[in-house]
Amino acid sequence: MPELDLRGQHWGFKFWHDLLTILQNHIEKLFREKIQQIELELSRTQKNKATEYHIGLLKGKLARYRRELLEPSGAGSGSSSKQQGFEVQRSGDARVSLIGYPSVGKSSFLSKVTKTKSEIAHYAFTTLTSVPGVLEYNGAEIQIVDLPGIIKGASEGKGRGRQVIATAKTSDLILMILDATKSYEQKSYLEKELNAIGIRLNKERPNIYFKIKKTGGIKFSFINPPKYLNEKNVYGILRDYRIHNADILVRDENVSIDEFIDTINDQHVRYIKCLYVYNKIDGISLEELDKLANEPNTVVMSCELDLGIKDVVEEIWERLNLIKVYTFKKGESLPNFEDPMVLRKDSSIKEVCDAIHKDLKHSFKHAYVWGTSAKHSPQRCGLSHQIEDEDVITIVSK
Repeated sequence: MPELDLRGQHWGFKFWHDLLTILQNHIEKLFREKIQQIELELSRTQKNKATEYHIGLLKGKLARYRRELLEPSGAGSGSSSKQQGFEVQRSGDARVSLIGYPSVGKSSFLSKVTKTKSEIAHYAFTTLTSVPGVLEYNGAEIQIVDLPGIIKGASEGKGRGRQVIATAKTSDLILMILDATKSYEQKSYLEKELNAIGIRLNKERPNIYFKIKKTGGIKFSFINPPKYLNEKNVYGILRDYRIHNADILVRDENVSIDEFIDTINDQHVRYIKCLYVYNKIDGISLEELDKLANEPNTVVMSCELDLGIKDVVEEIWERLNLIKVYTFKKGESLPNFEDPMVLRKDSSIKEVCDAIHKDLKHSFKHAYVWGTSAKHSPQRCGLSHQIEDEDVITIVSK
């Protein structure tokens, strides 16, 4: 650890700031060393029945160290995270983050679909801060955030990886922009970096009930015997996390050790949909293009030739699961079709009230609904009525 000469120092803000920075850098270095040691041991350990307990403990420690490295809870943790920060205020009906290596076309795509002009050049690291833009589509305002290019090691806080991933965690959808002319490994590298920091792409939350208690010890139960979990693994991982009292119910027999560790770290893990977008398709053969286009959750485009941009925008809309509804005020002859209200699928009349005014549900009497969600038009409904795309709604207050 670097030495700090305390003699003759002025005990002011700068002194304490420098001291905390030195301490934090030292702690981060220790965590990185521990992470590297565990990763090395995992790579050398053969996977079999005899080693599954040891591997489970190693994975649990790895997740805990990574969490502490990127979301430190110790003194001074707040200063570093904002030192190069570029917090972008969330706005609009949804947020989409553009993730990718430098010079893959993120800035070009942003300029094509929004009015924002991000700096564009044919060399790496052009975008040094995040650039938000607004995509207007189907009456919705979708915030698109062009983040600085991720480099290898972002999950260890290198470069601007910490800030990039922190912003990505607030997204409703991640657009991973890839270069169709480069190696396929770019995709797996980015997935590995995002997975290491707790972003699970196109995955569902594990079907596990987990609750920490004050007393009572560990109670481990299941509906069907888990194939990849047992009491020994569960108890060992919980001890490492210093959890001695908890109820665990495994509802899915296929739950893995990694998913159980995610459940423990639930507040630090995000399950986000991802759309893989291959740019520069004008530089590959038709055979390669067809292969990429048929991969799951994938769209292809060429910003240079303006090909496939509309397809990407349509996929964004589909993945965000948004619907638009129209309000019909009492006394008006026609609904307001010019200014739709954009909500999530599976929203109810309650969410419509909240979108109009947070106190409206308290004076709510009933609603009239025209559209596919209504058994007959209009249908008189309560707050729990589930609405559907392009419904027309009138709210009646007390």
